[in-house]
Amino acid sequence: MLSFPNAKINLGLNITEKRSDGYHNLETVFYPIQIKDAVEIVDADITTCKIHGIDIPGDANNNLCMQAYNLIKADYAIPAQQINLMKNIPVGAGLGGGSADCAFVIKLINEKFDLKLSNNQMESYARKLGADCAFFIQNKPVYAFNKGDEFEKCEIDLSAWFKVLVKPPVHVSTADAYALVKPQKPLQSLKEIIHLPLTTWKSKVINDFESSVFAKYPQIHQIKTSLYDAGATFALMSGSGSSVFAIFNQPVKLPELEKDNLVYYNI
Repeated sequence: MLSFPNAKINLGLNITEKRSDGYHNLETVFYPIQIKDAVEIVDADITTCKIHGIDIPGDANNNLCMQAYNLIKADYAIPAQQINLMKNIPVGAGLGGGSADCAFVIKLINEKFDLKLSNNQMESYARKLGADCAFFIQNKPVYAFNKGDEFEKCEIDLSAWFKVLVKPPVHVSTADAYALVKPQKPLQSLKEIIHLPLTTWKSKVINDFESSVFAKYPQIHQIKTSLYDAGATFALMSGSGSSVFAIFNQPVKLPELEKDNLVYYNI
């Protein structure tokens, strides 16, 4: 069986406090986009994971897809599978590619073996693998809070806008980004701000990671500046970086940014 895990962007990201368990509480809006990997599960004698496309650091047989399989295997007598993953979503970009892959493996296993897991049950498995993994089970825009793994429905639709994403040749460590951020509660919750007209977002919707990441990687800040110079209505770094997305009111081409970066149009 074959599926196509998609990336996400963060429409705003506020780090609100440091938790006693070492994690951070935050608020953000996850929004799915059309940059996709491909993942397949097929019957096999032993369970393995083979990765193609973009290189992923670490042992392929201990990645999130394998961890997802092993979580369900612990509870259900499912047979061995070969997991084939074609990576296209940039790594270290704040796009949730690895989280999407493992969530889609959970959904594939549920469908292939007719486990009849509910969305809530699949989300519970996904939460054990990472804070944003559960989002990809239902894969619809949500307001996310606590560790980023609790959701409320968010009625937001950007389909009428032209969206662009720029990924520079920079890998931002999520752990490093969190180590440098200073948690603070916003004066107004993103849950309210996100429903204001998109034309007002530039002055209201922020990403708390930007200040520290931009200081370390000024080329990311320059990308955001260039997107606004090109006429973007709104631009923001996604997650902890390094990608920056922009929302335009009409189609654009950005040849200058294409010279040194990956540029994805109409995401």
